[in-house]
Amino acid sequence: MSKIIPAPLKSGDEVRIIAPSTGIKIIGSDTRDIAKQRFEAMGLKVTFGKNTTDDNFDMLGSSEVHKRAEDINDAFADSNVKAIFTIIGGFNSNQVLPFLDYEMIKSNPKIICGFSDITALLNGIYAKTGLATFLGPHYSSFGMKFGFEYSLETFKKILFEQTT
Repeated sequence: MSKIIPAPLKSGDEVRIIAPSTGIKIIGSDTRDIAKQRFEAMGLKVTFGKNTTDDNFDMLGSSEVHKRAEDINDAFADSNVKAIFTIIGGFNSNQVLPFLDYEMIKSNPKIICGFSDITALLNGIYAKTGLATFLGPHYSSFGMKFGFEYSLETFKKILFEQTT
């Protein structure tokens, strides 16, 4: 299988925020606002998976596995979406792997980024499709009040100026 490198981001692109593990309810509104402002300052349009809502949060901090997988598949299928970012890690992103449409993902390559528990998702996508994935900041990371400047500058270089 050959490696697939997704296209770099450019101003005006849409990024989709999803929760393959822990849901958005775990991060506060101030963190959400800062993250959204940082993405928008880079000229990116932020949208959220339809199941990425505060009410999709069970006693383990997630939504049902089929809803989490649906948001991933929908993000890859949407031609307007150029990158996918996870809310935060957790412990159960591996549950979505059997429910992903790998052929569709392979046919619609785009940036997908996260870390921690999300590594299982990133590795699964790479193993099944050859799509290069990005171990990097979550959406919640972009909402950090202090100490995010270096990560932000590095992120811009990698995802806006990447080369093969």
